[in-house]
Amino acid sequence: MDETNPLEQALHAARAMVLADLAARDVADADVVSLVEDAVTHRRWWVEQWPDGVAYVTGLVAQDVQDALLERYGRWPLCPVCDAGDPHALEVEPELGTDPRWVCTKAGAVVAPVGGLR
Repeated sequence: MDETNPLEQALHAARAMVLADLAARDVADADVVSLVEDAVTHRRWWVEQWPDGVAYVTGLVAQDVQDALLERYGRWPLCPVCDAGDPHALEVEPELGTDPRWVCTKAGAVVAPVGGLR
């Protein structure tokens, strides 16, 4: 594995950012880390098919992990902005774009960049 390869650099960065967000919300146990690794593996294949997609890897890995967590454990990350109503998850925006961030779509508030949850 070539660490100077732009694809590998993007995948390592995406892994690190998503793991940082999981750790910040205290959910980075071994099973969840395995979900991150699965997402990274899937996105490696995806970018090999569409090399121009390398700029979108971080947001896509975050969305993949979020979807996998929803299926197994429930919503993540929960919105820290809205106090009233049902708990809801933040969403990654843009769905396919650079500089992904966690957003509360109900309040229209940007909470943090992916990798920057507290």
